[in-house]
Amino acid sequence: MDAWLCGIDEAGRGPLAGPVFAAAVVLGANGRSIVGLDDSKKLSATRRDALAVLIKTQAHAWAIASATAVEVDQLNILQATMLAMFRAVEQLPEANASLTRQVVIDGTQIPRSLGPWALLRNITIIAQPRADADVQEVSAASILAKTARDAYMLDVHARFPHYGFAAHKGYGTAVHMKALTEHGPCDEHRLSFAPVAQWKLI
Repeated sequence: MDAWLCGIDEAGRGPLAGPVFAAAVVLGANGRSIVGLDDSKKLSATRRDALAVLIKTQAHAWAIASATAVEVDQLNILQATMLAMFRAVEQLPEANASLTRQVVIDGTQIPRSLGPWALLRNITIIAQPRADADVQEVSAASILAKTARDAYMLDVHARFPHYGFAAHKGYGTAVHMKALTEHGPCDEHRLSFAPVAQWKLI
């Protein structure tokens, strides 16, 4: 590996419930041979799950992190997303100092906390819109973040089955809104989000 390229992406900014997840992936030579990497939203759940296994076994390094619904309420969704991204990349092993090192983030904003972290390690950070479709490392991060969040929301469904989290993963579908009207929010709901804010905790 003559360069160290890390991709970062998130999953779960829009839902009314659950954490926001982020993943950081350094594919390396072996990981870059994985066929079918793409923006996770363009892939079926079955394909995402299969690719997640390949990424975890073949990538040079990877990490997944999250920010809770409580942190989303405390910080706002943008800052909670940035926190999850920083937590993910901070878990990665140190890159070889002899390599060119770069982090590519899907989107237009770079977490402020990544600035000092990258400066100490001589790492360049780039925010690139559509990187989840155009940069393999970011595609891989997109897949890991999405599959990890979906798995978490299945656990939430087991605790609160009457909301239907297994189907909508916390997004504001008609089924979810009906359940929210009938039951009010649970402790995984984001109370700062407008459709939830009107209800008290059950």
